[in-house]
Amino acid sequence: MSRPEEIQQKAMTGSQENTAIRTTAGNVPATFLQRFVFRLRIRFAFRALLRKWGWQILGAQIGKGTGVPRIKMNWPHQVRIGCNCVLEEGSVFNFARMDQSGPSILIGDNVFIGYYCEFNISESIVIGNDALIASGCKFIDHNHSIESGTLIHQQPNTGEKIVIEEDVWLGSNVIVLQGVTIGRGAVIGAGAVVTRSVPAGEIWAGIPARKVRERN
Repeated sequence: MSRPEEIQQKAMTGSQENTAIRTTAGNVPATFLQRFVFRLRIRFAFRALLRKWGWQILGAQIGKGTGVPRIKMNWPHQVRIGCNCVLEEGSVFNFARMDQSGPSILIGDNVFIGYYCEFNISESIVIGNDALIASGCKFIDHNHSIESGTLIHQQPNTGEKIVIEEDVWLGSNVIVLQGVTIGRGAVIGAGAVVTRSVPAGEIWAGIPARKVRERN
């Protein structure tokens, strides 16, 4: 082999070795990262399962296929959540009276509830199947009397059931107040305060919420 051919052969061999080194070095971190992520997912799934079992032991009814992130319930026996629901972290399920038999917070199947929603209930709330509840929504089914001449905190509360029917979409930070029924397929714009019932298939928004239009 002539001198130029020898130099060319060494250059090609070196290039192949460098490529092999780069490939191996590139695969090692990728494989490690995949294993690390997989182990994290297993750990989080196991913790979610433990949380679900814990709430069920305390009396909550939680359907098959529904995972439970970090949430709060003051009286778990008042909460029933259906199958295949998605709950994001931080929601609060608060029922005002421990002595009432439950459940009084009723959530259907295939419901999505976003981050940091609040269910502040003294009577009852029903959420139908396939509803979408975006982050920060609040449901408050009671109110204080506000007659003059008496301290407000000394006056009796009034309360009335809230109903969210099937296939409803509530945008972020919607507030739904006592006695409201939101009809099937209705859409409520982000930040709205819903003080009266919404017919099926309508789009409402604003403070207080008003009809914008009907769904096409």
